[in-house]
Amino acid sequence: MAKAFVGIGSNLGDRERQIAEALELLSGEDGIEVLAVSTLRETEPVGYRDQPRFLNGAVAVETELPARELLDRLLAIERRLGRVRSEGPRFGPRTIDLDLLLYGAETIDEPGLQVPHPRLAERRFALEPLAELEPALEVPGSGPVQALLAGLE
Repeated sequence: MAKAFVGIGSNLGDRERQIAEALELLSGEDGIEVLAVSTLRETEPVGYRDQPRFLNGAVAVETELPARELLDRLLAIERRLGRVRSEGPRFGPRTIDLDLLLYGAETIDEPGLQVPHPRLAERRFALEPLAELEPALEVPGSGPVQALLAGLE
């Protein structure tokens, strides 16, 4: 079993409902147990700025699935909720976004799968919910989540 952290966000339509639906689908997946969900926070878009504000949070899960299969399940949930990753600008608006942020203490660099998430250490909207869920959390290769947050101030 591995403990993993998933970033969750939305900035189109009924953001709260879409996040709730994604959490319900995630909870219903075999081999995945949702342990905790952070507070959701309003955040400014990063990268592509001409879009609505996001609602972002994080989810702690325990899973028997390998990281690749967990990511595949996350992407399948996105598709079920209407997300088409190939449409629109990179970092553009989305109905739902599920990102595998951390998978245990592992560092993975494969085509289509990077863990920790490659931009995690520079994104307050992802670090704050992680710190809420597990204040002593270490990001492999980058250090304590609290130190990473302090470095962004």
